[in-house]
Amino acid sequence: MTPRSIAIPKNWTTFNFASLFSAFLYPALGLALLITMTILGLTLEALNLQWWYLPVGLGVVALSIFICNAGIGPLHRIMQHKAGELRAPAQVLTMINLMIAMQGTVRDWVNYHSQHHRFSDKPGDPHNPFESKRWAWVGWILWRDAKDMARPMALWLKQHPIIVWMDRFYNSISLVLHLFIPAVIYLIVWAAGGSLMLTAICHACFIIGRAIQFHATVYGINVLGHLPTPKWADHLIGLLTGGEAFHDHHHEEPQSALHRPRKGVWNRIVDYNGTILLVYEKLGWVRNLKIAPQFA
Repeated sequence: MTPRSIAIPKNWTTFNFASLFSAFLYPALGLALLITMTILGLTLEALNLQWWYLPVGLGVVALSIFICNAGIGPLHRIMQHKAGELRAPAQVLTMINLMIAMQGTVRDWVNYHSQHHRFSDKPGDPHNPFESKRWAWVGWILWRDAKDMARPMALWLKQHPIIVWMDRFYNSISLVLHLFIPAVIYLIVWAAGGSLMLTAICHACFIIGRAIQFHATVYGINVLGHLPTPKWADHLIGLLTGGEAFHDHHHEEPQSALHRPRKGVWNRIVDYNGTILLVYEKLGWVRNLKIAPQFA
């Protein structure tokens, strides 16, 4: 089998502009907004830039990373690997978080990830780092094979009408989440006489947080997750990906709702995607969780 990094032609017919926007252009807009607001705040006293905007902005970055992972965790572990069953509230929340994370449709995500497990680190793997680290990072999402995009939704997902409906209207709902709702927030803050500068800084930090999480996932998991890395790197990337970075464990036990042992405060912090699922279980939002013996 020809490696996909070679088999897929690199031209304008295979180039995916939506991926370019989510991976690079949208983060650049967020960074530009933050830099612009900071410069204006430092040069124009009337804008009243405050020192405490910094910790607030960092908090928003962390919140954005958490929200994005709260979508990817249930998608990966439950929708993809069937480590449990999501009830209706969790399905809606997960889909909204996925759209905030700009992960693309569930249909395409699951199809690509199924190929990844089938051909892991071999020709046929959509993002094999041993072919090219750059390809495994962003090449595979920038250049797409039309046959990949034409694959139907996995049969087990078609049993969930909420997921099917929200996935069908992925672009429309994403437009509401990323454009309409922020515009309404700006309008409300302006009408209430609040700080548009602080609002813009928080908006920029949310976009930047999503970008950090996005690239921590596509690089930290697709590339570093398949290469020898020191333990501290695994845990750092684990914090940025909700525990998805513990990839060797995942390939050994793919059908597990946890990627770290259930017990231990640090395990539940660094594998917070699994912790989210445990909380959902308590709320009755997920049932029949499957957990690998070494993590139980």
